[in-house]
Amino acid sequence: MNNRVLLKEKLQAKLKELQANSDGSPVTNLKLDKVIATEIEQLTTELESFNPNPSPLLYATSLLEGAWQLQYSTAREIRSLASLPLGLKVGKVYQVIDTANKLFFNLAKVKHSLGLLSGYVKVTASFEPTKEDLSSLPNKRLNVYFDKRYLSIEKIIGIDTPQLNPFKVVPANNPTGRIATLDITYLDETLRIGRGGDGSLFILTKSNDLPDNISSI
Repeated sequence: MNNRVLLKEKLQAKLKELQANSDGSPVTNLKLDKVIATEIEQLTTELESFNPNPSPLLYATSLLEGAWQLQYSTAREIRSLASLPLGLKVGKVYQVIDTANKLFFNLAKVKHSLGLLSGYVKVTASFEPTKEDLSSLPNKRLNVYFDKRYLSIEKIIGIDTPQLNPFKVVPANNPTGRIATLDITYLDETLRIGRGGDGSLFILTKSNDLPDNISSI
């Protein structure tokens, strides 16, 4: 078994261990012991050095297509989901990519701790491959443009609420004074690692469990 496979298995085992008592919500470094957070960063950096698709935007766009579940992130917007108001708890977080149309959306499942309601927050966006310097071809970096934010309640005390799905649509926030970027630093058939322009880390796995009614862009 080669180093890449061993590192991938070790990283995924560590994340699975950390998620053992959750309902699939992504792990963040917000409340992690610094030693564990450092271990995850080291495993991730080592695995990135064995990236089987170092030019994903040139030769591996088909692997990007479809639904991905977020397993770990250090991003501020993901860490903020750990402190939702009114007893709400974040569940699974997905990203669904349409490579042909250069579109994607992020979706976070949300439910009340007592089961009073459930729904999701969805952010739509577009992207374009970008050159990392003037002489290079588009390789692994994307410019990201966020579009709209949808707030939806799917059920209240177990009763479907289509009139609240969504109940609010507002413009999504983009960074002030800069374009949001994402470097795809590792990609294979089941695992993707990305680094945001602000240094944030995203680790995702390919998913087949996103409900059909919210799987389209």
